[in-house]
Amino acid sequence: MGFFDRLKSGLKKTKEGFSDRVNTLFSAFTKIDEELFEELEELLIMADVGFETTERILDGLRANVKKKGITDPNLVKHELSDVICDILDENDNSMRIDTKPSVIVVVGVNGVGKTTTIGKMATYYTGIGKKVLLAAGDTFRAAAAEQLDIWAKRAECEIIKHNEGADPGAVIFDAVSAAKNRGADLVICDTAGRLHTKKNLMEELAKIIRIIDRELPGADKEILLVLDATTGQNAVQQAKLFDQSTGLTGLVLTKLDGTAKGGVVISLCNSQKIPVKFIGVGEQKDDLQPFVSQDFVAALFE
Repeated sequence: MGFFDRLKSGLKKTKEGFSDRVNTLFSAFTKIDEELFEELEELLIMADVGFETTERILDGLRANVKKKGITDPNLVKHELSDVICDILDENDNSMRIDTKPSVIVVVGVNGVGKTTTIGKMATYYTGIGKKVLLAAGDTFRAAAAEQLDIWAKRAECEIIKHNEGADPGAVIFDAVSAAKNRGADLVICDTAGRLHTKKNLMEELAKIIRIIDRELPGADKEILLVLDATTGQNAVQQAKLFDQSTGLTGLVLTKLDGTAKGGVVISLCNSQKIPVKFIGVGEQKDDLQPFVSQDFVAALFE
């Protein structure tokens, strides 16, 4: 099964909770009126699109319907998918990792699947021919380095790790040095799971980024926040606070297959203006793939 089919399958819960109800809604109306838009508003909010983003979608939809003179409610679905696509396409979803080496720093709270995401990301990049090196910068969580080591073996890439409790900055320094010496294309750095309220951990994260900038001046660097899609609007708040502290360049949405609230992807792109770079729709090592907005919307509506 190709990734698009897995994406469709993974978004099944969101589709059942949103797209199928949208179809039912449009077929139940014989004309386009304010009652239809009110019902659609409720559906969007239930799918965790968020109030602000829902209002923007409805405004765009009303404008398109008026501009094109649409009178058939069944034709509104196509306009809805176009409006959502426009929102998702406002941000550049491509990864900027063209220098050798480039660095990806992965951040997030505990429990979102951060280390697993890094492993899957390494699998993706080694699969397209990049020489990847992992940095086990989460030195606080018991067995975090061992878990990442297992993924390094699966992805057939190298790993730099220190003993538990070691200085994360020292791990990142050694990883960057090794990447330069060994001709690696990409360094993917794990970091300790942290809440935005933990000032010392956020300062440690800033230190890690300073080390990378000092040792690899001019190198492409992505700072990606891993979010659990099942947390809905809480993911939006996390993105806002981590962005304030670290200057995020992108988001990774995991566990989209386990939620009916996949609409949070649209909310994040609209309210935070941070691009979604990867999405995960399953447990297999190749179930994390670069985010393509058209594929996401097509999987949601087909």
